[in-house]
Amino acid sequence: MVLDPADPGDLGPGDILVAPCTDPSWTPLFMTSAAVVVNVGGQISHAVIVSRELGVPCVVSVTDATERIPNGALIEVDGDTGSVTIVH
Repeated sequence: MVLDPADPGDLGPGDILVAPCTDPSWTPLFMTSAAVVVNVGGQISHAVIVSRELGVPCVVSVTDATERIPNGALIEVDGDTGSVTIVH
């Protein structure tokens, strides 16, 4: 989980970015992320548009994702169905 794009913590290449919402300042974090999950967003939100352009799966409007998905959790993100599953 990342709450501030200026402090991505231990987000590394291939990790899934879980954020409250995004704007252009978050874009560099999308570059190496395997997928993006955000608490708030819609069909034309920043997260969806940037993810689509980069070919990264994205699920938006995941209520309280930053609170419900613990740091380090293994999750599956299906951008086609809009599902996010905590595996472990």
